[in-house]
Amino acid sequence: MDVLTMGVEEEFHLVDRDSRAPVNRAPEVIGELAAELGDQVQAEFYDTQVEVCTLPAAEREDLRRQLVRLRCSVAEAAERARCLAVASGSPVLPPQEPLTITDNPRYRLMASRFAGLLGPYRLVCGCHVHVGCLDRGRALALANQMRPWLPALQSITVNSPFVCGRDTGHDSWRSVAYSGWPTVGPPPLFDEAQYLEYVDGLVAAGVLLDRRMVYWHARPSEHVPTLEIRIADVNADVDTVVLTALLVRGLASALLEEVDAGVPPPEPPERVLRAAHRLAARHGIDGPGLDVWTGGRAPARLLVDRLVERAAPGLERAGDLGAVRALWAGMCRRGTGAHRQRAVYAATGSLAAVVDSLDAASGSMAVEAA
Repeated sequence: MDVLTMGVEEEFHLVDRDSRAPVNRAPEVIGELAAELGDQVQAEFYDTQVEVCTLPAAEREDLRRQLVRLRCSVAEAAERARCLAVASGSPVLPPQEPLTITDNPRYRLMASRFAGLLGPYRLVCGCHVHVGCLDRGRALALANQMRPWLPALQSITVNSPFVCGRDTGHDSWRSVAYSGWPTVGPPPLFDEAQYLEYVDGLVAAGVLLDRRMVYWHARPSEHVPTLEIRIADVNADVDTVVLTALLVRGLASALLEEVDAGVPPPEPPERVLRAAHRLAARHGIDGPGLDVWTGGRAPARLLVDRLVERAAPGLERAGDLGAVRALWAGMCRRGTGAHRQRAVYAATGSLAAVVDSLDAASGSMAVEAA
């Protein structure tokens, strides 16, 4: 079997260098980066956000180099615009100016139709992992096989305990805030014909603007031939991003054997999957998770251990098994992004210090120096 490629999209908050509050400077930052990065830098829903996308990578070191390069470029452009690019799933401090929507017809229509879902508490930044190349039918079949494993994957990516000056009690507030949008959640068990009928029906009924508004945790991309996994907060720690991408690819590679053999996908109830995702958002790896195979509680770290074991054949095929085990052991020692944010606040009593610790430049430089 050929090694799948992987690609990563990362969204960052832009915050003022002095106040550390979100600021509407994305047009300026993107304008600075357009000549250098082309389509690899994009606008997001709000003018306080910027997104960068890697090219497809077959090797983990290539992916890491691309992530560091993109982060450094964004950080330098943000500095010229008198702001920081911050890697957190939600804004740590509240904006001091009204949020503005990116000047794009599609985003303006979304803002009009879904006005109740807007505001600073719903200003979120994620990290999306693509694996390919896969046509739509094969991507859907793979999503069917992967869905029970996504809560454990989510638990390692939590990085949004604070929002607008308060501790939410969750390790991933982004997951909670984002869940209000239509279709956010575990993917239904669909083949291609069922997918097209269902999604086109939602578009015709006005529930969605278009197929790009399918926000399932795993979805076939409508613009590139990939399966896209959408459960992660953006993380300041590049190691977390690399670990997430390698696990996604390793699991996909391992489960494609079952897809191609026609093995029926597992069918845990959707209510159990949703409960497992809620526990992952609440506790990350530092509390109980839900074993979707039994419906009972289990330590979240044990569930991640099982995820690594299930992905091991695919990880070994790509030469990534040792790296993933080392990265996972490192996270168990250091904690998740949410754990580290709270640790900074406990040590300093300052949410501004938390923001500074999440500056995309410092995260990238630390990894590059290591």
